[in-house]
Amino acid sequence: MTARVLMVQGTGSSVGKSTLVAGLARAFTRRGLKVLPFKPQNMSNNAAVTPNGGEIGRAQALQARACGVLPDVDMNPVLLKPQGETGAQLIVQGRRQDTVAARAYQKQKGKLLPAVLESFYRLAARADLIVVEGAGSASEINLRARDIANMGFAQAVNAPVVLVGDIDRGGVIASLVGTQVVLAPEDAARIKGFIVNRMRGDITLFHDGMDFIAQRTGWAPLGLVPDLPAVRTLPAEDAADLMVNLASVASDGAQVDGNGRGRPAPLLRIAVPLLPLIANFDDLDPLRSEPGVTLLPVKRGQRLPECDLVLLPGSKGTIADLAVLRAEEWDKDILSHVARGGHVMGVCGGYQMLGRTIADPSGTEGEPGSVAGLGLLDVETVLSHEKNLEETSGFIEGTHTAVSGYEMHMGRTFGVGRERPLLRLKTQPEGAVSASGQIYGTYLHGVFANRAARLALLARSGGADFAPGGQWYEIGRGRSGGSVPDHHDAAIEQALDALAAHMEMYVDLDAVLALAVPPCSAHVAEKA
Repeated sequence: MTARVLMVQGTGSSVGKSTLVAGLARAFTRRGLKVLPFKPQNMSNNAAVTPNGGEIGRAQALQARACGVLPDVDMNPVLLKPQGETGAQLIVQGRRQDTVAARAYQKQKGKLLPAVLESFYRLAARADLIVVEGAGSASEINLRARDIANMGFAQAVNAPVVLVGDIDRGGVIASLVGTQVVLAPEDAARIKGFIVNRMRGDITLFHDGMDFIAQRTGWAPLGLVPDLPAVRTLPAEDAADLMVNLASVASDGAQVDGNGRGRPAPLLRIAVPLLPLIANFDDLDPLRSEPGVTLLPVKRGQRLPECDLVLLPGSKGTIADLAVLRAEEWDKDILSHVARGGHVMGVCGGYQMLGRTIADPSGTEGEPGSVAGLGLLDVETVLSHEKNLEETSGFIEGTHTAVSGYEMHMGRTFGVGRERPLLRLKTQPEGAVSASGQIYGTYLHGVFANRAARLALLARSGGADFAPGGQWYEIGRGRSGGSVPDHHDAAIEQALDALAAHMEMYVDLDAVLALAVPPCSAHVAEKA
């Protein structure tokens, strides 16, 4: 079969393209269509491992889930993982190819179009509908000459475009109409309809706005979509979305359960330093949904607050982020926290930071060299160009509590601290725990997804109330209002179903589907 194709582009970054594509994918899949997602080029440090050992953007893995299929490297053939303000790791069809500077990449990205088209047509051969997500803004005319992410790709496959604007950030009329104004006429002609996203309050107040945009542009008004809080359960694609999600975390103090009854104040406070190159931060999502836990995101310029646990998440540039951690004097805060009896946990890059040294002899992250770690675990890390990409599963060491997830890191950690492993994965010891039991680290992303494992790890810092029979365990089981799924994947599925129902209500899905067309026949013939 050859799929029909439809592309969703945005007036800017973080207008909700990824979420809307996931919603469209789930809605059309529920109608019986074989739908597959595609994003030609993504820039994100929130990535996912595919079953065949490659990596793609986390948003495309979520969209694959929305379609009811396994993620595939062809769904996101070009992935850029920023390592600083000017450069990024380049992943092509799931594999690390190079580290590129921003200006150099702009010159060479046109050469990646054949790989992008190869991946696209492989997907098109096994689907009814390909929903393509653009990147950033459709109106980045300064990047149009070699574009493979937005109109350049749309032109290559002759894809019709639906343009998305975000009313919550203001200026949505100007951003939609202005996009048509600045685009070349042939690119503007590809846009067939528009969606206004994240409307708050009375949607009838913007009906005149929808009419004005339609009259001014000639595009079909396809939907005015109210803000849906349930989508904040879904993994964030980039750090900007992460901040929105973390901002939705309940503040400290009394909470109210689903029946309006008061609940005890959160028992466990987890501080999360938000380092510049934070990666794979969807590890935090299950913690946000856990009763009894308050996440305390800490921005630069703030001190680490008093808490029970300091959690150091993954990083795309461990050495660079460690330097920022020291510049903010968070290292001193962490040492004081440990001296008071507090706990510290590191995941992936955070685990590496907890050790004695991090060596980068081949310049994987920057200039070759070695730096001292925080010295809280008796391990050392040597970075290398070889990347470990693997889905895996096992148990918390010394228990039968199951864990599962994936490893995505460059380098190897060794040392006597590993003689006290945190986990046992595929029968092999993994991670490390300090002699005091206060410090622990692991390379396993997704370690908090299984609720039993999450509670067991929280109980290390929060006490018996997270163990079976404790108040927070019982609240999560629905004994006192509300319920937490046994695995966070179930919460994601619920959110995707809610999103699809939301799209059915507020988007003209029949009109959207009618816009989709077969891709350019010349390329189909070329790939056949």
